[in-house]
Amino acid sequence: MNSHKTEVLQMVTEKLNANLNGKLTIESMEPTFLKSFPRISLHLKNVTIRDARYEKHNKTLLQAGDFDVALNAIAFIRGSVEINKITIGNAAVNLYTDASGYTNSSVFKSNAEKGNDSPVYPELKKFELDKVNFTIDNQNKHKLFQFEVDEINGKMESDTEGWKASFDLKALVKSLAFSTRKGSFIKDKVVEGHFDVESNTAQKNIVISENKLDIGGEYFKLSAEFSDTKDNTTDYAIHIVNDRILWRNASHLLTPNIYSRLDMFNLKETIAVRCDISGNFDVEGDPFILVNAKIKNNQLDSPGGIVTNCSFTGIFTNNHIAGKGFNDQNSAVKFENFNGSYSGMQFTMNHAAILNLENPIATGDLKSKFDLKNLGNVIDPGLLTFTKGTSNVNLNFTGDIVNYKIAKPIVTGTIAINDGTIEYAPRKLHFTKTSILLDFRNNDLFISNINLESGRSVIKMEGEVRNFLNLYYTAPEKVVLNWRINSPEIHLAEFLRFLGSRTVVKSTLPKKKNADFTKDINHLFEKSQVSISLRVKKLFYNKFLATNVKADVLLRDSGISVRNGKLNNSGGFISFNAALSQSGKSNRYKINADVNHVDVSHFFYAFDNFGLQSMNSKNLRGMLSATSEISGAISNDGTLVPKSILGNVAFQLNKGELLNFDPIRKIGKYAFPLRDMNNIVFHDLKGKFSISGEKVLISPMQINSSILNMDVDGLYSFGKGTNISVSVPLRNPEKDKDITDATELAKRRERGIVVRLQAIDGEDGNVKIKLVSRKTQQESRKGNTDN
Repeated sequence: MNSHKTEVLQMVTEKLNANLNGKLTIESMEPTFLKSFPRISLHLKNVTIRDARYEKHNKTLLQAGDFDVALNAIAFIRGSVEINKITIGNAAVNLYTDASGYTNSSVFKSNAEKGNDSPVYPELKKFELDKVNFTIDNQNKHKLFQFEVDEINGKMESDTEGWKASFDLKALVKSLAFSTRKGSFIKDKVVEGHFDVESNTAQKNIVISENKLDIGGEYFKLSAEFSDTKDNTTDYAIHIVNDRILWRNASHLLTPNIYSRLDMFNLKETIAVRCDISGNFDVEGDPFILVNAKIKNNQLDSPGGIVTNCSFTGIFTNNHIAGKGFNDQNSAVKFENFNGSYSGMQFTMNHAAILNLENPIATGDLKSKFDLKNLGNVIDPGLLTFTKGTSNVNLNFTGDIVNYKIAKPIVTGTIAINDGTIEYAPRKLHFTKTSILLDFRNNDLFISNINLESGRSVIKMEGEVRNFLNLYYTAPEKVVLNWRINSPEIHLAEFLRFLGSRTVVKSTLPKKKNADFTKDINHLFEKSQVSISLRVKKLFYNKFLATNVKADVLLRDSGISVRNGKLNNSGGFISFNAALSQSGKSNRYKINADVNHVDVSHFFYAFDNFGLQSMNSKNLRGMLSATSEISGAISNDGTLVPKSILGNVAFQLNKGELLNFDPIRKIGKYAFPLRDMNNIVFHDLKGKFSISGEKVLISPMQINSSILNMDVDGLYSFGKGTNISVSVPLRNPEKDKDITDATELAKRRERGIVVRLQAIDGEDGNVKIKLVSRKTQQESRKGNTDN
């Protein structure tokens, strides 16, 4: 051997080059006879294999620093070379395919080029690789497989029917990218284990039997099949099974485009998973990927919260709809027979999925029945408190996923609440025996069968919100809830908290627990508008009782407005429009009201005498009609703020009577000591008032009564500043009761003596009456007008 190294190297080189379309070079060769006795071993140094187009693409197929070949000694003595074992170390193998489809593996001649009809396998009994970097770079189909092989040690048997190989492998996977655009499977994971491989010449396939394999510290059962197709391409199918693996450990064995979506979820305990990957090495694009997982009694951490005691079958596929391709748009994460508990609320989903991982869409069905008090785990008690009742949920949903949250869902189905006790904390409203049916129809929400009880009030409601779910996620300030409210009896005092602004909701739940959900609901309540068509048989507020109440009410964040209000009170009816602007501790109101033919005594009683001290409901009789435009301030507890009223009032009193009214009786002492001033009957009485704070400007008003006639004008003050002029003709009205001509009555009214009186504040704070001249009266009127 030593004396014929040159000849032997030439023989080996020629033997190896005989089947190449390219060139194999060997820098040097040394015999190592004892290394594989009785075979002859040749240690080749710096072995290089390059294809015929190397100068163009510059990709070396094989660059081996150490290449050991074990030869059959008997055959070698006869002058032929039979290779029994090859050992390659400190090497790099690069199988390269350019964008046009040409591959440097064409350096190996085909059977036709060699003149053979069938492959002839060399006598290769054993093989070994040590520190070999192995790369398959297919630029044409965008595939890249890179392995840093620490060691492969195996043996091989072959015959005319095929071959069998058995070997142990330890390698680092740098890339297992079936599509370089999507990234690599098991990237940077160490693969270690045993392989049994068999090839069948007739069937043109290679089968890897199932064996245990360590991938990144997790043990899997792996098997695979590779088969040639009619068009000389290679199909493959890889099967990986693990009965106990953590969710994230499993998902991160997949490509980044897949595990980045799967990382929306996490499971606390191990799961059983199977992954099937199949495709064709010569076809561009992703392979078909199917992952099945079995989850039982686990804890799921999802963007919507934590689900405990959950069991389901999880499926990932990138071929959700057959024929639509293996891609992100056609990928889906599916959940079958899902059972779990969310914040103490048990629920089921027979089918649920996240479709189209490029623009994710969530879809599924949801069924649940739970105690309302469990909502306290997801809705902050600073907003809503549930202490009693049950809920029954039956929904189907579809919605986009944006930043790991469901947005703009389309929901169909119902949520039923029965016998609930609920408190709305921002306004301290408490409802009992509450029943509600929420009916979702695509984007619209219909609400029916609502029965609420709050104290003595009983409310029946139904309504709808058009385009609710879309606006809820995009523009809650545009949400308009249209209510139709009917009630046999409402006590307004129980709802006075609507007069004030909503209190700020301060979360008491841990931040990780549904803080966003409470925030979204609170924002909806705060910014949305509520339009109410109100129908109430009896409406109570302190002494006020109204019947057959009708009104259109609009609730906004800034306040309350009432349109087309009508109600019966004191034997007549009142129509009105009103608005309340909410700010801080006091609120501004504005009311335009028409009072029609009400019993003035009952009317004054109902409104607590409008704050008058000198006149009350016991002093009045008759039928009152009035129009008013007033504004003012009202506190959060429903109390009118003193000195805040502004506006105008015009009234007409028919068949009126004034009973035991002290100011008139005082006037009577001066002017008519012999007349009965305790019971004065009026003809039609009309007047106009202008109110400014605590002062009421009385426009010139004629009072025609059974006892006397008066002309009154001036300023009345609830505090200081009263200055009222009263002109009293002394002529007795009884003498003119039979005259019907208005002109004649006006002439007779001024006949005789006219007493001129002034009602002003006295030093003791009470109103005093004094006689004055016409000039003094005129000056007083001018002063009132200027004020």
